[in-house]
Amino acid sequence: MPDRHGPDRVDTGIPSLTIGDLTVALPIVCAPMAGGPTTPALVAEVGAAGGLGMVAAGYLSAAALSELLDDVEGRTDRPYGVNLFLSGPDPLADDPSGLRARALADYRSELAAEDRHGAEPGDPRYSDEEVADKITVLAAHRPALVSVTFGDPGPAVVGRVHEEVGAPVAVTVTSLAEAGVAIDSGADALIVQGIEAGGHRGVWIDDPALSAGGPRVPTADLVRTISAAVDVPVIAAGGVTDGAAIRSMMSLGAAAAQLGTAFLCCDEAGTSTPHRRALLGRIYTDTVITRAFSGRSARSLRNDFAMRHLDAPALYPHIHHLTKPLRAAATAADDPDGINLWAGTGWRAVTDGPAADLMARLTAELIDGP
Repeated sequence: MPDRHGPDRVDTGIPSLTIGDLTVALPIVCAPMAGGPTTPALVAEVGAAGGLGMVAAGYLSAAALSELLDDVEGRTDRPYGVNLFLSGPDPLADDPSGLRARALADYRSELAAEDRHGAEPGDPRYSDEEVADKITVLAAHRPALVSVTFGDPGPAVVGRVHEEVGAPVAVTVTSLAEAGVAIDSGADALIVQGIEAGGHRGVWIDDPALSAGGPRVPTADLVRTISAAVDVPVIAAGGVTDGAAIRSMMSLGAAAAQLGTAFLCCDEAGTSTPHRRALLGRIYTDTVITRAFSGRSARSLRNDFAMRHLDAPALYPHIHHLTKPLRAAATAADDPDGINLWAGTGWRAVTDGPAADLMARLTAELIDGP
């Protein structure tokens, strides 16, 4: 069983991260990156270096999550966290006019007309992410932190995690309003995600009328506003790639920072070859927020797929399943133009090498400056 209180503290002058009974030596959280990049090896290495690795439970079955946590716990005795996706209601369940269903059919026809390495679009479907069953799995493994993304977990879910898992709950928020609801639901910490973040935006409602799904508020502004309004630890997420940025967020009130893009090309990450090549080779020049890959607003490198489907409908998770075979075929063909290249705005700072080296650099920057 992992030591939920973390490694012995080395006095570096850097404040530790404390959430409830969890204490982590360094205020560095490795973001949960669903779909492959987060691996048990990456979680273990981040923990060994004094940070907090987060297992990505999104898209996994409860059984697959249990196997993954067995693997993590076989590699480390350090604390780790688990992130759960909250799918929310099925967007096709309340569609009396049929407009959403027609938009989905039109998008499928659009994709089917393209040559995507011989692959056909998949079958769109809704999934509730088996959240209830996954909490049962977590109760058997007892991670040190449980975070949720895409919505308000509500008092019942938070209470169940507290009682059965014995872990604090961190809720991803993108506004002061969401933060207030999360606190009312019993959140022990908030992961405050700004517009700079790579991958899916944590907005609770992906507004189809807005290209970014919600307001485009920078991480620093959100951290400053939310940390002044709540009494729980705030973890800054979005655009943070080095120790200087972590220190900057902490000066604004954050207790720690969550980094994802910075870890994508670590040796232990499960990031695909074309995704790594796109990041390290600087194949693309910018990022864009798009629904083309999953039906939910997310920041990706600005590749051909994203730009050809700028008007993809807001129908998550149906479009995720629709494009999954196309993305798999493009990955197999080493084609970065056909896959979701999740990356935050700080992606140009990405380097390769062992996660331990990245953690050592971040720690040194925290202590001494870059």
